Formats: sequence, structure tokens, C-alpha cells
Amino acid sequence: MKKQYLIAVALFVASLNLRPAINSIAPLLDNIRADLGMSGSVASLLTSIPVLCMGLFSPLAVKAGGRWGIEKVMGMSLIIIAIGTALRVFTNSVFFFIITALVAGIGIAIIGPLLAGFIRKYFPKQIPSMIAVYTVALTLGAASSSALSGPLQTHLNSWQYSLASWAIVAIAAAVLWWSIVRPNAANASGSKGTSSPKLPWGDGKAWMLTLSFGFMAMLFYSFTAWLPQIIQGMGYSKSYSATALTLFVLIQIPVSLLIPLLLKRFPSRRLWLVVSALLELVGLILLMLKVEPTVAALLIGIGAGGLFPLNLLLPIDATTNAQEAASWSAMAQSTGYVIGAAGPLMLGRIHDATDSFASAVVVMMVIVVVMIFVQFAATAAKRQAVKASFQPQ
Repeated sequence: MKKQYLIAVALFVASLNLRPAINSIAPLLDNIRADLGMSGSVASLLTSIPVLCMGLFSPLAVKAGGRWGIEKVMGMSLIIIAIGTALRVFTNSVFFFIITALVAGIGIAIIGPLLAGFIRKYFPKQIPSMIAVYTVALTLGAASSSALSGPLQTHLNSWQYSLASWAIVAIAAAVLWWSIVRPNAANASGSKGTSSPKLPWGDGKAWMLTLSFGFMAMLFYSFTAWLPQIIQGMGYSKSYSATALTLFVLIQIPVSLLIPLLLKRFPSRRLWLVVSALLELVGLILLMLKVEPTVAALLIGIGAGGLFPLNLLLPIDATTNAQEAASWSAMAQSTGYVIGAAGPLMLGRIHDATDSFASAVVVMMVIVVVMIFVQFAATAAKRQAVKASFQPQ
């Protein structure tokens, strides 16, 4: 029991590192752009590149885990994240900064898709609880980096040192991982060399789930990259906009924990997907009308906090066995993150073309509406066996 507890702690600390390399940038973006002479389109790459890596490298990560063992591959990914983050202390050019985003993004992309398999391997009887641990840690890492990057910049008198300081968390996670998890790898159940399931590229239903995940990711990373700048464009201070971003991220923790309880009472995935999307839409309308931005950020955060776990459930609802569910999830996430990476880049281009975020907010509102239609398609016509088991409608 003690050994399992220590592994859970290592998993929690590892999961903390999946967002700081992305979320720490937005509160400092004005200073970064001013120092490096960076356009909005190029600045958006700092968020888009790690997200794109999460899409492109996810299938390779699964194969690497099967060949060398998920414990070793996840441990190496933490080292890669630490290196990519620490290198930011030397940033003095746009090109070098983008390289650090690529390195950190590869580390995040490798560890992300292996976490579910790791939980299944080491915690087969506590899967829901450990998924909650993973989700809370991921969100806490995002919230902490959003909230503390600004004060760290002030304290260290450098945005480079502020960004690089998050490598400390990754180094601590790597030390825990290699000292606690790796020694137990040989004794854990499961083996290397498991075959990867075939992805359902020819299935229309799978594409609806993929689009639902993709639109969710596109909106989430657009907010992560540009919400502070959107609020500053309304005339609010940097500290106020950073607070709004922190609220956007932090509110997702209780929402993620609440969703399973809501599903027990009202099992319809479609209901909560649409409710979450509508909350994001209302938040965007408030931003468009320049109403209290913190309220808008909270509503958008509540919506985002519901959409992520619900989209993770959809492939399970649509399939009849674990292997099939894994293949549908792999397709939804790998392709979905590629779609999601386009969001920050698109908003950056719109800002550069119009010198305003008003058009970008309208575009995100349109994406939410389209996403709702996709959600209806993604939750329709479930297989009969799955209907009886999950009661998704």
C-alpha cells in the first residue's frame, strides 16, 4: 500500500508538468513580444507548437512505450520537459524561443498519452480516483504557472528566469519518477511489446468525436494563449488579466471533480456537453460586450472544465471493448490536438490583420456554435450494447 501511495505521488508530480511550459507564457507575452520584436502570429506559435506536438507525437509515444516500457519513456519525457523549460533562461531570439517550445512540447506529447496506460497498469482498481488525481494535477500545474509567472518575473527581474524556473518542478518530478517508479517497473503487471490498436480513420462516427475533441482543444488553447491580451485590450491592467486567466484555469479543478457526480444523476453526455459549450458562449458574449472580464473568464473556465473530461468519455461510450476504445481515443486526441493547435495561431493572425481582438472573439463564438452541432452528431446513434451500459442519452 505504501509503495502504491508513493507511485501515486510520483504520478501527481509528473502530471503537474504537462501545462506550465504552455501556460506560463501568456501572462508575460507583452514583455516577451516587446523584447524580441515578435508578431502576434509568431507569438501564437509558442502555444501552438506544444499542442501540435501533442497531436503528432502521441501515436509514436504509444509505440515507444510498448517497445521500451511506459515507465522508462515517461521518465525520459520529464527530463525532456525540464531541458526545454530550463533552456528558456538563455532566450535572446525568437528562433531560440520557438526551439524551447518544440523541445518542451515533445516531452509533454510523449508523457501525455501514456498516463492512461500507466494508471491502468498500476491502479487497476482505482482508475476513476487516479484519473481525478491526474486531472487535478494537470489543472493545478496550469493554474500555478498562470498565477505565478508574473510575480516571478517581478521578483527575478527577468521573464527568461521566470519561464525557466518551472524546470525545477520537472526536475523534481524526474527525480521522484526514477527513484520510485522505475525500480518497481519490473514487478508491475503488464509487459512491453503490446500491439497498438488500429485507428478508425474510415469511421464517420469516430471523426465526429475527433472534431468534438478538436474544437474543444482549439478553444481551450486559444483562451490559454490570448485571454490576458484580450482583456488588456479592453483597458484592464496586466495583473487583472493575469488574475482572470488564473480564475479560468483554477475553476476547472472543482468542475472536473463535479462532472462524474453530475453524470451519475443525469447520465446524458449530450446535455452536459451542450451546457458546457453554452457557458463558454455566454462568457465570450460578455467579453464582446466588455462586461466584467473575471465573470466571463469564470464562465469560460467552467465550460472548459466540463468539456475536457466529457470528450474523454465519448470514445468509451461509442465502443464495445477496451482495445476499440483505446484506438478511438488515440485518434480523437492525436488529430484533435492538431486541430487545437490551429486555434492560437488563427487568433494571432486575426489580431495582426485587424489590430484588435474583437474579430477573434466573434470567430471563437462561431466555433462554439459549430462545436455544439458536432456534439449532437457525436452523441447520436450509439450502438445498442453501449446504450444499455452507459445510458449516454
